[in-house]
Amino acid sequence: MDEREFDDFYTASFSRIVGQLHAMIGSRDEAQECVQEAFVRAWAHRRKLDRAEHPEAWVRTTAYRLAVSRWRRTVRARRPEDRALGARTETAPPSESHVALVTALRQLPEAQRQALVLHHIADLSVHDVAREVGVPEGTIKARLSRGRAALAALLADDGGLQEGASHA
Repeated sequence: MDEREFDDFYTASFSRIVGQLHAMIGSRDEAQECVQEAFVRAWAHRRKLDRAEHPEAWVRTTAYRLAVSRWRRTVRARRPEDRALGARTETAPPSESHVALVTALRQLPEAQRQALVLHHIADLSVHDVAREVGVPEGTIKARLSRGRAALAALLADDGGLQEGASHA
């Protein structure tokens, strides 16, 4: 992958991966930092990345692992989260329905949340989600089914989201 191809890849996928990681971890700033770091690592491995079938999956997985590592270091050090993060950036405030969705997603078990985000937000097929996560397709189908049911119950309890969705 040469510099121009990498720039095109970055431009086409950065925002999408940040949105997906934000839904998985619940912090947009942290998601942006982890995705940026993942792209730095992808640049260093661009020759291998060029041969990979799905470079976006590689970057998304790397970013997710970076987020998990950061969270673990923060918990272990018992320092406030804002000390571990860089300066806040100005972004448009999320809609109420987006906040409700991310809040509900955070209440799901990690495996269900990851399956839902990869399938519905990253728009990966069940087969691709299973390959990326490293579990059988039947496991992904079960996680999606359970996750959707749990998410529906959580969102049904949030009357504000239902009203906001009907006015949208």
